[in-house]
Amino acid sequence: MNEARPLDALNNSRHKRVVVELKNGRQYIGNLKAFDMHMNIVLEGVEEWVNGEMKRKQSNIFIRGDAVVVIFPQ
Repeated sequence: MNEARPLDALNNSRHKRVVVELKNGRQYIGNLKAFDMHMNIVLEGVEEWVNGEMKRKQSNIFIRGDAVVVIFPQ
């Protein structure tokens, strides 16, 4: 499938596990539940990773789009 627009790629990743890397170096791994045009993201079943070490697990998390560096499938 041709993913010419960034939101198309995110839409194809909905309900799948993704890695979200933030400007502060933290990574969140979880199922992409929702997003909007500002790249605000809701993940469920989340693991928070800092410097290659898992810090905690959370059921849901909201991430502001302006903090996101990259999102990729796990």
